[in-house]
Amino acid sequence: MQKSLNVEKRKLDHNSPWLILIHGLFGDLDNLAVVRRHFESTYNILNIDLPDHGRSINLDTFSFELWVELLASTLADHHIEECYVLGHSLGGKLAMQMALAQPEKVKGLMVADIAPVRYPPRHQQVFNGINNVELTQITTRQEADNQLARYISEPGVRQFLLKSLVKNEKDKWQWRFNVHNLREHYDAICDWPESQQTYNGPTLFIKGELSDYLTLEHQSTVLKYFPNSSAKIIQAAGHWLHAEKPQAFNRGIERFLNQQH
Repeated sequence: MQKSLNVEKRKLDHNSPWLILIHGLFGDLDNLAVVRRHFESTYNILNIDLPDHGRSINLDTFSFELWVELLASTLADHHIEECYVLGHSLGGKLAMQMALAQPEKVKGLMVADIAPVRYPPRHQQVFNGINNVELTQITTRQEADNQLARYISEPGVRQFLLKSLVKNEKDKWQWRFNVHNLREHYDAICDWPESQQTYNGPTLFIKGELSDYLTLEHQSTVLKYFPNSSAKIIQAAGHWLHAEKPQAFNRGIERFLNQQH
């Protein structure tokens, strides 16, 4: 199996630290472009497509352990021995798993709006909407949007999903994410593997004020795994806090990273 994930790489020089960016479920590396643009003049950056997303490999199975192996292999391919890691949502889960499994590689960890816990299913309507888009019948994204709207009322969510609707080399519409595998293993994606490991490096949890993904109830679990962690709340932002409040988000990341040097 191919062991390297698709990346967008911006390398300044050998002396600058590496910053790894990992997007969330149904996204791709473009989701964190606003962060990449902010930091690419001061950090070497590797912006990553998750497995089963973007232009990365499609799998027929899922485990966080496998995803960590793929991420570690990708870092090795780019000769990255240590780095700062920022992950949003599902990407934050992978970032946390990476820090717990291979702490020597992670100089600092930043987790955007997700906790190290099992979540109840939240995406049934999204899957229903995706699966009911008639890919062989539509001729425009607008037609796909109309079909998605029967299941997903929020225009922003539909536009986010439609970014991954593309035409293949045969001029046929397809989803860039691997719908079948993500749905097949959605329960495991929602889960959090229990572990006795801790990551003692500097860690920042960033919460959108209006989001319910990261709450006070999660604090004790967060500190169990990440005892050297702090928190920042982005005011008037929901789960897509980096897109809704990019300047405040980037300032929070920048302040945390500056404290590590």
